[in-house]
Amino acid sequence: MRGRAMLPWLAGKLRWSVLGAAAAMGFAPLDLWPVALAALALLMIGIARAERLRTALAIGWWFGLGHFVLGLDWIAEAFTFQAAMPAWLGVVAVVLLSLYLAVYPAVAVGLAWRWGRQDRLRLVLVFAAAWIVTEWLRATLFTGFAWNPLGVLWVPLLPIAGAAKWIGTYGLGGLAILAAGLPLMLVQRRWIAAAALAAGLALAPLPLLLAPGHADGAGDRVHIVQPNIVQQDKWAKGFEARNFARLVRLTGRPEAEPRLILWPEAAVPDYLEDEPWAARRIARLLGPRDLLMTGGVAIEWDRDGNAIGARNSMFVVDPRARLLGRYDKAHLVPYGEYLPMRPILSAIGLSRLAPGDLDFWPGPGPRSFDLPGFGVVGVQVCYEIIFSGQVIDRANRPTFLFNPSNDAWFGASGPPQHLAQARLRAIEEGIAVVRATPTGISAVIDPDGRLLASLDWRTAGAIELRLPSPVPPTPFARGGNILPFLFAGLLLIAAFAHRRFAR
Repeated sequence: MRGRAMLPWLAGKLRWSVLGAAAAMGFAPLDLWPVALAALALLMIGIARAERLRTALAIGWWFGLGHFVLGLDWIAEAFTFQAAMPAWLGVVAVVLLSLYLAVYPAVAVGLAWRWGRQDRLRLVLVFAAAWIVTEWLRATLFTGFAWNPLGVLWVPLLPIAGAAKWIGTYGLGGLAILAAGLPLMLVQRRWIAAAALAAGLALAPLPLLLAPGHADGAGDRVHIVQPNIVQQDKWAKGFEARNFARLVRLTGRPEAEPRLILWPEAAVPDYLEDEPWAARRIARLLGPRDLLMTGGVAIEWDRDGNAIGARNSMFVVDPRARLLGRYDKAHLVPYGEYLPMRPILSAIGLSRLAPGDLDFWPGPGPRSFDLPGFGVVGVQVCYEIIFSGQVIDRANRPTFLFNPSNDAWFGASGPPQHLAQARLRAIEEGIAVVRATPTGISAVIDPDGRLLASLDWRTAGAIELRLPSPVPPTPFARGGNILPFLFAGLLLIAAFAHRRFAR
């Protein structure tokens, strides 16, 4: 393909990328979910018109490319904080990651074309089922990258997002495909099919409406600190005293009533296990019945006393400067917290984005802490909160989930997207989620996904309130991601039953 012939070919492909980018406009902070649903509807028209499987796969891949490039633009921001690598490499990283992630929409489109192209209703049903499965695969294979699942589109419409209590986040993605298919049925005057899809969407709010009630302000008293320490100042020499002073000021003075004080991920640069003075300095801020949970770093040593690794950890400190527990982040960020193939990549000048020479090691997974006076608390550090069905210690269900994070890496679009995904975890599990971040968005989310309180991005402040009372486990909390797979199976049964009926 040469010269002038190349331009029309490329323009034809890029129109699908533009459509994919339009679908990504449904995510925070824009929340233009009608635009996203319209883009998905046009995508399905393109699938139906494709003459070959190869063409359909290409449509899905180019759609996915545009979808992820726009939806993951915040990743490029993270590279601006790493002096060892040029900032433009962040743009390259976004494109390269999107080239891979686009494979999953391409597979979903290919399956929809293969099994549903002869009939628009069957195409919608198969595409919804395929999207559920491929999105779960995206979140699972090669350590997984679950950011911005399609179901996040429904977070601004909480009654519909409440269906996550039954079908999970990936099921909500299938629901978005069904909603996008409704206008296709109306245009074709498929009144029965349109009525069936509309009825299914109308039933979506029922799980939230029928959910067990909970009492706001009946649980633990928490005090969340957001110091507004930007990333370039976090590890800079000479800023340690100023940064700690901000944490102290926003923590406030001890009171008669006990508080559970929550600081963000990596809030302190000190090694609390190896530097006793650091824990004592924190303990002086606490009342006699207070506890403080803070992010920090734990060092792994070999027998000769050499540092060989690190953990991105959360520590619990009591008023006597004792460490009552430590949680180690299990789902680490490749290239952010560790460098895969380090001997090769470091030789060409690449390094991980987080400062330091030691790679982080993963922890064992979700764990709950029984804190004296405050009950059972679960922890998920930063990025871990985006993994549906993987955030709760099933053997010791917590009363709420603490998500210390450092969204200062993520520019303007990353923090609201992160918050939206945390709200889905609250809905799925039927549990309050509390976020503490250095620059925002810190928040308290109730078990129905509502924001009870939040602090804006790039704002210093503190939130203090009582958490909602816990509620019984939701169906998703009991069944996990088997439920969206069952939903996908029902969609496939409906698709092939319709095919037989049509014949």
